[in-house]
Order: sequence, then C-alpha cells, then structure tokens
Amino acid sequence: MSRLKIRSLFVLTFALVAAHAPNGSATTLREAVSAQDDAKLSGPERLKEELARVGVQKFTDRNYKPGLLRHIVLFRYAADVTAAQKQQVKERFLALQKSRRNGKPYIVSIETGGQNSGEGVDNSLEQAFVVTFQSQGDRNFYVGQPLVSNPRYYDANHQTFKNFVGPLLHKEPLGVLVFDFTIEAIAE
Repeated sequence: MSRLKIRSLFVLTFALVAAHAPNGSATTLREAVSAQDDAKLSGPERLKEELARVGVQKFTDRNYKPGLLRHIVLFRYAADVTAAQKQQVKERFLALQKSRRNGKPYIVSIETGGQNSGEGVDNSLEQAFVVTFQSQGDRNFYVGQPLVSNPRYYDANHQTFKNFVGPLLHKEPLGVLVFDFTIEAIAE
C-alpha cells in the first residue's frame, strides 16, 4: 500500500473516531479513542480512569480543566433527625466556604435552600446545596474520598463534614444525591 493511501486511511480513521468523541474534543487519534472509551463509563468510573491516567497531583490541581462547575447536593434526612440537627447540617455545610487550599480560598460559592416545589417529583429530598468551583481540579480536591485517598490532595474539612452528615441521612432509599456539571451554556 502506498504512503499516500496509508496516510489517507489514517486521516479517515481519525475523522471517523473523532466525530464520535464528546464535544468534538479530540485532537489526536489516541484522544479520540480515549474519549470514546470514556463515554462508555459511568461518572465515577470515568473519573477513576482519569485519575489513574493523569495522576493525583494534576487531577486535583486548581488549573485542571478550568471552567465554572456546579456541584449539586440533595439530602433526604433520616426520620429521627431533628430541626436543630438539620440547622447544624446547614451551618456546617455553609462553613465549608471558608476552606482553604495552600492558604487561599478555592470554593466560589455555596448556596442552600429547602425543597419547596409543588411538582411532586422531589423523591422526598429535603435540602439542596449548590457549590460552585472554578475548575474540575478544585472540585476533585473538594470531593476527595472515595476517589482521592491521599490527604495531601483533598479537603479535610469536607471529609469531616461527610463523616458528620452521613449518619443523619436516610439509608433506603439513599439519603444523598450528587450531580456535577461544567457550565456549557447560559441563556441570555
């Protein structure tokens, strides 16, 4: 096969694989194949693979994958949790805004509010928190365990909060729902 045919075949193969990469983000054949493989994984599986590929230092670096990211946390409390305990959860969660990494703030904002929709699809979730970060690296540093196990690379204050709130949440169905997304568009 001639060099021209081989090169043409390579370019065609790359174009086909890259066309199926999320957001058309691939710039090399390796990235295109990796993006296709990543699309088949669940969120936690994809992040574990990514962590293994790039290493914990890069994965939690504040400049890793910049862009505003929202981390939404919804709680369903256990039946015996008191109003005072719920208030303590809110206060302790909001206090995470003061967390620092290398002496500098890294959480853009934390907002909270109780469920008040009348649509009837709240699944008994009671309290929402929205945490905003400037990068996926900041979010990865915040989340820490179970993804990041080295305490040098995660927020110990957040881990302490998770240990505190866990026993207060409903067990079945699960008392917490987390959904993260990087902002792709804002309506004008």
